[in-house]
Amino acid sequence: MVSETDLRHLRRAVDLAAEALDKGDEPFGSVLVGADGTVLFEDHNHVAGGDSTQHPEFAIARWAAQHLSPADRAEATVYTSGEHCPMCSAAHAWVGLGRIVYAASSRQLGSWLAEWGVPAGPVRTLAITEVAPGLRVEGPVDSFTEEVRALHARLHGRGPRP
Repeated sequence: MVSETDLRHLRRAVDLAAEALDKGDEPFGSVLVGADGTVLFEDHNHVAGGDSTQHPEFAIARWAAQHLSPADRAEATVYTSGEHCPMCSAAHAWVGLGRIVYAASSRQLGSWLAEWGVPAGPVRTLAITEVAPGLRVEGPVDSFTEEVRALHARLHGRGPRP
């Protein structure tokens, strides 16, 4: 179940996604929160520079592997504007991070992109648990659906610019 604390951290992840879009990148943002509620690391997409692996969820996994003990990683929560892609799901599992809470699902994003005629990416869209079945996952969180959809619509020229 998603709590008020979860919603607050998820709000920040969506705000980071908007920040990424405002900087000319794809609208994805993520926040790593420790078991005590402390924000440990946050980031947004950096793929506009040409490296399509520069996802915030992947950055979180790398940061956590370098800075947190295995026990602290397992107790942490990742909040993200969009469900992890297969690459990020695998990184999350390999590093041993804990719970994931996401605003919009890969399935939702895929349906929006198809609706707008955007070609599919080079990697199949899979749910996190299809890639890493042992992960604890909550999402999508309906209260963010329209906002995340609007960010992606803007990216693909389907929505108003700020």
